[in-house]
Amino acid sequence: MEYFIVVAAAVALAFIVHVNLDAGVARRVLPVLLAAFAVRLVVHVLVMRSGVLEYGGDNLGYESRALGIVEYWKREGFQFVTAEDMSYLATIAVPCQVFAIVVYLCGGPAPLACTAVVALLACALCVVVYKFARLIGADDRAAFMLLVATAFMPAFLLHTSDTYKDGFNAFLVVTSIGLGAAIARRFDMRRLLTLALLLWALWYVRPYMVFMCAVPLILGLVGLGKGSSLRRMFAFAVLLAFALLTFGGVYDGAPTGVIQEQLELGQSEIVRRANGDGGSGVDFEDGGNPWNAIGPKLLYTLLSPFPWTQGGPVLQFGKIDVLIWYFLLYNAVRGARRLWRQDRVTLLILLSFVIPGTIAYATTMANMGLIFRQRIPIIMVTSVLAAVAWTKETRDGEQPAGVMSSPGFDRTGGALNAQAGPSAATRADG
Repeated sequence: MEYFIVVAAAVALAFIVHVNLDAGVARRVLPVLLAAFAVRLVVHVLVMRSGVLEYGGDNLGYESRALGIVEYWKREGFQFVTAEDMSYLATIAVPCQVFAIVVYLCGGPAPLACTAVVALLACALCVVVYKFARLIGADDRAAFMLLVATAFMPAFLLHTSDTYKDGFNAFLVVTSIGLGAAIARRFDMRRLLTLALLLWALWYVRPYMVFMCAVPLILGLVGLGKGSSLRRMFAFAVLLAFALLTFGGVYDGAPTGVIQEQLELGQSEIVRRANGDGGSGVDFEDGGNPWNAIGPKLLYTLLSPFPWTQGGPVLQFGKIDVLIWYFLLYNAVRGARRLWRQDRVTLLILLSFVIPGTIAYATTMANMGLIFRQRIPIIMVTSVLAAVAWTKETRDGEQPAGVMSSPGFDRTGGALNAQAGPSAATRADG
């Protein structure tokens, strides 16, 4: 049964590609993503589970929690299990629930099958990134280059080659931001409902990421300076009322309390010192105040591990990833300058996620190994701008005709139509 699920995941990947991309594009994309899918399974068997690298731990914890969920289902019946039912689920209910379904179908532990599901999500995210890039003005060649770079980005590949939750987080975050950009172009209630489902799932993966996505999504919904229709104003009023009731502390246990607790915990000196233990820890002279030494913290958050940094094998492996990131970041700056001239609404939507998210991570920065994985969504959203820089301009300096006129997150110009249902460096992942 485990191998059947692996094959089924590969078939599902082919289906996703053909449904969401035009035939010509799908013929080029599918071999790349099938190779990326297979490489993840090979890395899982030969690297992650062979003991070659001393890395991880929370991946095994997620599997044990999945086994606990299966036992709970046998006693109480099939249902969505949260921390209220099993306290140790905390903020990982969705990944563990998905793994539990696989374990249940296989009749016991099934790490390869669970990894196949994670690999499927990773490859589906590459489709999202391609369509996101096309949506904001990249041409087909540039978007395809970004898809290939995303599929084999070392940090993303490593953390989607086992049962980590980083693949879930990246898929939900990037797709949500992409939907925000699509809504800014053309309002669609179906997109709004899909977005609500994604944010609900994200709450059970990394709750604070829901708030990091909030500003760009509101900007996308309002459309900034694009003019207000009655339908847009109604949707914004509903969203605002929901935010006031849910996040404003109108009732006990408001989600803002959860976010505040997570932020205070991550910024606490005890946690930062604990996370800083080990070969990839960083000690800042900030007097215990997370907002002091913010400049160096921002540099480490964005650019570490540096080429001269000493550390273990995984940290050295991370240098390959960060060199690619330097190249993408340089081109993202170029792409942002071009997008500022052509589509400031979309640029502000992207920056309203990247900048606050980077600052929030900088205030909790203590470990290069931990930030190596936490910043994956920030890298992906930023990298979309690089595809704009790679797009060839016409003689008058504008984008090729038709690229910027993409109607939204649909088959030809948006993101995925299909809905989506963590060493010292990993201990405090949240």
